[in-house]
Amino acid sequence: MRKLVLALMIGAAVPAMAQERLAIVGGKVVTNAGQPVEGGTLLLSGGKVVAVQPQGAPVPAGYRQIDARGKWVTPGVIAGISQIGAAEVHGDDSANDVSARQSPASAALQLDVVINPAETSIPVTRAEGVTTAVVGPAPGRTLFAGQGLVLSMADGAASPAKPRAFQYLAYGEQGARLAGGSRAAAWAEIVNALDEAKRVTAGRAGERDQSRDLRLTREDAEALVAVLRGTQPLLVRVDRASDIRQVLKLPALYPGLKLVLVSANEGWMVADEIARAGVPVITLGMDNLPGRFEALGATMSNVGRMVRAGVKVALGTPDLDASFQPRLLPHYAGNLVAQGRVPGAIGLEWADAFATISSAPAEIFRLQGRGVLRPGAVADIVVWSGDPLELSTHAEHVVIGGQPQSLESRQSKLARRYAPGRDRTRLPESYSR
Repeated sequence: MRKLVLALMIGAAVPAMAQERLAIVGGKVVTNAGQPVEGGTLLLSGGKVVAVQPQGAPVPAGYRQIDARGKWVTPGVIAGISQIGAAEVHGDDSANDVSARQSPASAALQLDVVINPAETSIPVTRAEGVTTAVVGPAPGRTLFAGQGLVLSMADGAASPAKPRAFQYLAYGEQGARLAGGSRAAAWAEIVNALDEAKRVTAGRAGERDQSRDLRLTREDAEALVAVLRGTQPLLVRVDRASDIRQVLKLPALYPGLKLVLVSANEGWMVADEIARAGVPVITLGMDNLPGRFEALGATMSNVGRMVRAGVKVALGTPDLDASFQPRLLPHYAGNLVAQGRVPGAIGLEWADAFATISSAPAEIFRLQGRGVLRPGAVADIVVWSGDPLELSTHAEHVVIGGQPQSLESRQSKLARRYAPGRDRTRLPESYSR
């Protein structure tokens, strides 16, 4: 009986926590749905935005207030693509699940089954204002890498906010290498894979199983059905302008396919064509190093030129490089603003730059209610010490789904443990066990 009573008490407490009412008062509220509200009040209840009130509006009774005077209040940052939760250490295969180099499966791989909510990078990233992360795999044995997901960065989130959110594949130099040595081989692999999936959608599975030139497993072909139906966007890693033109043919060949370009270092060279096709782009931005032949045309004005042409662009960290951390995305967006002030260069206005790390990725991945602040929107909120796109700014409060989040991380604990002036005659707490 005591256990039953305790369980009922705990069950009653959980909804009460979820229904906490918060009023973030006096900040500069960036809504992404209109002009910023100076000195505004943001009301949150039940995990949703209730209202954005003008300066001086009274706070209703029952709301706990967070003082944001002199601060900026924005939607949470959304990482357009990352490896958060799937790769603790990129240099160690035992702690890295983003790529399956020897697996017979490819498109059928589901990254959501390996996400580790206790990964140390999650609280570090959350403390910098990232509330949602798109998590993608990397190609292994074939150019199809598998299915990525959308991850809530909330403390204690045990499952993805959107599992199996997209399919990822590599074209260009990487795809050519994985397909046998040329882009022609890579293109043939892509078309063959989608054609085999088309046979599945047509209910001709028996015919498909008897095909002599079968190159896809049944599981992989079935996984690509969602791509043909448009319920899973197809993210294609591609950089060279001519490669982008080739990839843009896919929606015409397979009506219903939703295409998203990743990286697109030479996207500015074909920006009008990308815009006419209505295809969005996810890129790191500010990359002008021609480290590969397919990126000889890389420029720091790439994002600015694509946005000017009408392309929807979101920022992410597409490269498996530890230095490309999603927590730095506000700084990358800020660099896009600074780029616009360089003579002869093309950057973004502040609102457009912030959209690349908030509303744009939300729209690309159909994350309803995220990336904006308006009644009914998801209460993913960050209170910043100043302009979030400035290097010296930091997140002071992070709210995800209406719940205030801890900004504690392994790094902050280590900083306190080894702080200057600490009594060195006693071992740190964990060492005394």
